[in-house]
Amino acid sequence: MYQLYGHQNSGAAAIEAALELCEVPYRFIDVSSSPEAVQALEKLNPLKQIPTLQLPDGGVLTESAAILIHLGLTFPESNLLPENPLKRDQVIRGLVYIVSNCYAAIGIIDYPERWLAEADESSRENLIAGARQRLHWSWEVFADQFAGKLYLGEGAPGALDILAAVVTRWAGTREHLRTARPGFSAWLERFDRHPALAPVFARHWP
Repeated sequence: MYQLYGHQNSGAAAIEAALELCEVPYRFIDVSSSPEAVQALEKLNPLKQIPTLQLPDGGVLTESAAILIHLGLTFPESNLLPENPLKRDQVIRGLVYIVSNCYAAIGIIDYPERWLAEADESSRENLIAGARQRLHWSWEVFADQFAGKLYLGEGAPGALDILAAVVTRWAGTREHLRTARPGFSAWLERFDRHPALAPVFARHWP
């Protein structure tokens, strides 16, 4: 059985949604529930980052894009990744774009002290403001470059759809996109209500 380490309102929601689409059994381990859960996570991933996915054979996968690609390749019937190689390449490109540009900026916004030799309040606020501005611009670029590759009502949602729907929930991105990219914003709100995924999102963002 897959074991997914995460907590509410985290990137683990994307992996949980993908596991639901794969229709495989899994156990969600909330690392905020106990010190023992954190210790178990640290043994698997010394960075203690989530999501971390332990495979049925005991192997470990970290990094959201890598996990989603693994699930898409392992369970092709899930439609997480397109069958067409050219389309699949572009979805993988989009996944890597999100984690390297958007997810990375969120890490700075949430933990600015990790990137400052001297974390005084002025430096922290300046770094957060700059990272948020960069994050919102990165999502504008994503909307312009990748919106045509997202699920638009036919077939099953895929890995790129799921990751975009989850990572846009943080650092004021949804609010920014309502004005900056209203079409993409409207798609995100529709996708949140997708019947296969709405229960997962409701558990993470009640």
